[in-house]
Amino acid sequence: MRVDYDLLAKTIAALTEGETDAVALMATVACEVHHADARFDWTGFYRVTAPEMLKIGPYQGGHGCLMIPFSRGVCGAAARTGTVQLITDVDAFAGHIACASSTRSELVLPVWNDAGTLLGVFDIDCDQPAAFDADDATHMASILKATFAGAR
Repeated sequence: MRVDYDLLAKTIAALTEGETDAVALMATVACEVHHADARFDWTGFYRVTAPEMLKIGPYQGGHGCLMIPFSRGVCGAAARTGTVQLITDVDAFAGHIACASSTRSELVLPVWNDAGTLLGVFDIDCDQPAAFDADDATHMASILKATFAGAR
């Protein structure tokens, strides 16, 4: 099953209307995205909790790493550079952190509010290589921008 991004965006918008709490928004997005596509093995957030540090936030799937410095891994790269990380083969990514040995590919997007504050990163893992493409990244970025615009 491939995700219906239009339906996913409408569902998340309806569920989060008027909500500004970042953790509540993260929990809802993680749940809805995780169940939207069979490719999504681990779906969740790492929150900025200290300078240059990410800490696990709401997620769906197996355990995740508890803390990730901006200087390490795919999630750290997304936070450090403020850019989407579309990784087709995690083994080819220098410094990849294997929170789960089954992960073969990742899509990690920075999450900003409308004040320009980096709230964290949204991480989607798959047990298949090259599972994500630019279309996934574009749609997820749009959903995150709309959902977290007013987040605190």
